[in-house]
Amino acid sequence: MKKNKSEQNKSDRRNFLRLGVMSGVSALAGGALLSGMSQEQAEAEELVPESGEKVRVLTPDGKMVEVDASSLNKYPEAHVPPAEARKGIPNRKFVMVIDLAKCKNARKCVEACQRGHNLDYHEEFMKVQLIQDNEQASPYWFPKPCFHCEEPPCVTVCPTGATFKREDNIVLIDNERCIGCKFCITSCPYSARQFNWGHKDKFDDKETPYSPETQVPASEGTVMKCDFCPDLLRQGELPYCAKSCPMGVIYFGDKNEDIVTNGEETVRFSELINDRGGYRHLEHLGTKPNVYYLPAVNRQFPVERGFDIEEEVIERYKDVPYVQELKKKGKN
Repeated sequence: MKKNKSEQNKSDRRNFLRLGVMSGVSALAGGALLSGMSQEQAEAEELVPESGEKVRVLTPDGKMVEVDASSLNKYPEAHVPPAEARKGIPNRKFVMVIDLAKCKNARKCVEACQRGHNLDYHEEFMKVQLIQDNEQASPYWFPKPCFHCEEPPCVTVCPTGATFKREDNIVLIDNERCIGCKFCITSCPYSARQFNWGHKDKFDDKETPYSPETQVPASEGTVMKCDFCPDLLRQGELPYCAKSCPMGVIYFGDKNEDIVTNGEETVRFSELINDRGGYRHLEHLGTKPNVYYLPAVNRQFPVERGFDIEEEVIERYKDVPYVQELKKKGKN
């Protein structure tokens, strides 16, 4: 039976997430997937039997091909100890692209991140702001995670090495080293960090050892933030925010392979940035963020759609001139 468009999109997303652009795809040679392994080495190894499940992969030359799921070179799963977590995933340079024209403040990214990181309602690693550049300009929704900078000031000021930058571009916090001095919070120009004043511990599995890649169990008196979900990346999945967004706002991928995806659309990172005029927030500060934005032009939704949310959340936008004007007109 032929799938409708919605079912097909879900299937495509599942297939791509199972594969991810993070699967270590470097080249295809015959039936073997090469990821740091030559054809001769692959033949010498004991080959895994084919599963019969086909997934689509984008090769470095831009071709979409089907391969058996068993041939994918997957990363080690789940928990890694702190020492290993500091190294990062080999040969990767992770990057995020946020399409502001698609965002309608559905907040599914926020909610999925909160569930995945065991956060309370008021704790948000992904913040959705309402931006109005000037009184004449139309406002737009602005999702803001940690920017995982190439030159992170938070790493420089940390006195214990609790905050560290990995080779794969991800900046993490080791709560076992964090002393709660808040130097990193003060130094971050993007206000991406928050202090754990008394985290409600919902994490029941006390036997699971701590890892900076998951940030659970949480530690009261330490700092926490968006982490790009490295535990999911190791399993070939997109971060919680990217895979939960119903509008495909958030693209995620690897600079080294020049590929990003929102789970439904897979594109060249360089082409997306060049063709759409991509930019980095407050780039003049010299921190070199690894989060890029596509301008809010030809928007798909009126900004008013974003106010279909809780009153408590709406209150956060009260100082934006556009919101003040709406209140005067009795529209909000």
